[in-house]
Amino acid sequence: MPPALRFLPSLPRLLFRPPLLILPLLILLLQPAPPAAAQAAQPAFFAAIARDDDADVRAFLLRGATTAAVDRNGTPALVLATAERAFKVARTFLAIPGTDPDATNRAGENALMYAALHGSLETVQLLLKKGAQVNRPGWTPLHYATTGGSVPIVRLLLEEHAFIDAESPNRSTPLMLAVRQGHEALVRELIEAGADPTMRNDAGLTAADYAQRGGNLPLAQWIRAKATDFTARYKVTGTVQR
Repeated sequence: MPPALRFLPSLPRLLFRPPLLILPLLILLLQPAPPAAAQAAQPAFFAAIARDDDADVRAFLLRGATTAAVDRNGTPALVLATAERAFKVARTFLAIPGTDPDATNRAGENALMYAALHGSLETVQLLLKKGAQVNRPGWTPLHYATTGGSVPIVRLLLEEHAFIDAESPNRSTPLMLAVRQGHEALVRELIEAGADPTMRNDAGLTAADYAQRGGNLPLAQWIRAKATDFTARYKVTGTVQR
């Protein structure tokens, strides 16, 4: 018997089953298998996304591919597009009704995070218009934006009420990441916008500590001075009053 047919019950046993059990089984057995061409198209679909081949991606969409497709690594189509800087394809996906702007990969990363990381202001704006969430537990789009260093994107996320002192799972803040990546203008922008320069992560380090470790002593001194001001202005008996 062909391997593909081994799961089928023998015909006599099927015929003598109670009618209520036969009908659902027959319906299940008669369901058509996905066309081989459609199955084979999946890797090619994701390859077209990765190379930002908008024409090919549109052709796959016309043949039945969807923005809900997930590759073998568990990455949704839209997330893959932004991760690979395939922003033409990302815009195509976002123009399609029903595209989920908050779909995540297995690491919990979404399209807004990658668009912010890679500095695509237009894509960030489109995602926000589609309802992408600015705040979320753990790593946030603002963490990714400050790592990427785009001041306009950081400003936009803050305008959309991103939590400026969001803590990652290891309690790192967007300010700490901006310092570690050497984005000095962004560091000053964040602190002037109200970021808390006194916070420490799980390693016990502050933003100023990272600046000093990176060899930027003037920035470390400036951050420490701002931390002193912040403590004097806002902290009372260990709590922050804003």
